[in-house]
Amino acid sequence: KMLETVGITAERYGNYPHQFSGGMKQRVVIAMALANSPQLLIADEPTSALDVTIQAQVMEMIQDLIEKQGTSLILITHDLGLVATSCDDVAVVYAGEIIEYGSKEEIYDHPSHPYTIGLFGAIPNLESDVRRLANIEGLPPDPSNLPTGCSFAPRCPYATDRCRAEKPELCDMGSGHRVACHLCR
Repeated sequence: KMLETVGITAERYGNYPHQFSGGMKQRVVIAMALANSPQLLIADEPTSALDVTIQAQVMEMIQDLIEKQGTSLILITHDLGLVATSCDDVAVVYAGEIIEYGSKEEIYDHPSHPYTIGLFGAIPNLESDVRRLANIEGLPPDPSNLPTGCSFAPRCPYATDRCRAEKPELCDMGSGHRVACHLCR
């Protein structure tokens, strides 16, 4: 029944994984995850390795199913386009910690943390003729050996001595928009 819910005919029940396409395998996993009507579904990169058309179908199916079942969704992804079309609230994570949080509109219209600004700066803009995309200098820190203070400080063009010494707390920027940055206070 759950396979049919995700668009796979019941005759396919006995098939082996190698007999399914990537999109169908993803649908099977979604059916398994929703089989017991969970209150919360955590989807970690649910559309990775799928072509754009299948990505859209999978996300539409997830949205339909969670609405029908009254399930909440936490979507973990690097795909900012997917976030824009699928999420209400956004948490930007760096080095395993939330560094910016708010409504999708607040984050997309008013990014405030230097890392979030860098992420949006790396998105191609079809309206401008840019030869090279912006990038964030340096490498992410080793998770087993995080720097003192702000984890982003070694890569941040605005870092101060305070940033390197003191870990910033999330502060309220208004409208539920929260940012962990000493410069955003």
